[in-house]
Amino acid sequence: MKLKKAVFPVAGLGTRFLPATKSIPKEMLPIVDRPIIQYAVDEAIEAGCDTLIFVTGRSKRAVEDYFDRNPELEAELEAKGKLEALQVVRDIIPSHVKVLFVRQPQPLGLGHAVLCAAPMIARDEYFAVMLPDDLIDGYPEGVLKQMLPVAIENQASVVAIEQVPPEDVSKYGIVEPSSQDGQLMKLRAIVEKPAVDSAPSTSAVVGRYILHSSILDTLENLEPGAGGEIQLTDALAQQIDSPGLYGYRFGGKRFDCGSKRGFLVANIHFGLN
Repeated sequence: MKLKKAVFPVAGLGTRFLPATKSIPKEMLPIVDRPIIQYAVDEAIEAGCDTLIFVTGRSKRAVEDYFDRNPELEAELEAKGKLEALQVVRDIIPSHVKVLFVRQPQPLGLGHAVLCAAPMIARDEYFAVMLPDDLIDGYPEGVLKQMLPVAIENQASVVAIEQVPPEDVSKYGIVEPSSQDGQLMKLRAIVEKPAVDSAPSTSAVVGRYILHSSILDTLENLEPGAGGEIQLTDALAQQIDSPGLYGYRFGGKRFDCGSKRGFLVANIHFGLN
């Protein structure tokens, strides 16, 4: 098993950051001197991914431009002897990594966004899904790289798990483990945004997934769930028995950059580092 492809759903409107996101995609908002999306991309490449698939929407051209070459800028930096800045610009994407883009025509949920990438995923292949809003400073290495041995050893899908306060369980997909060994959980159930009094645990799924391609068939035939959207969590619930589903409590600190507070704290954390 090799993990070669990572899917980045980036079609959201970022309404919590208006008016800034009226013209700037939220994924391009900077954490210190790099856009949010760059941190997730670096994490995917660290884990061995060499094909990055961005599921975009209208007004996301800035994301495409960022990952494209800019010959005029590079020529000017080289002419002025700004070689360090030139190297930074050229190293955004290593030469061996391919970048692909596909449109999500309607905002029909995370599951639908993942399904939009289906033509680029082969049968019987594992792929990653990365949510850039969940910016994670992984320790001792990136979260996706931490999760990969679990997927390889068990030949199963894996989701990243974080404990959340009981009052926040209604904001997340929440898992029910059937067994637990240190950071690893074998999952018995997973439910999308349960009420506080009916949540099976306080173990929440956050934005890192390693999935088997069979989930795309599940998504194709899935009825809309919470909010009238195609929910990835509902498809994961059908994967528990085959090929199997594990949760992994990662090492590191997560910042919810979909919120203003999380975005500010992330800037302070990475700025101080």
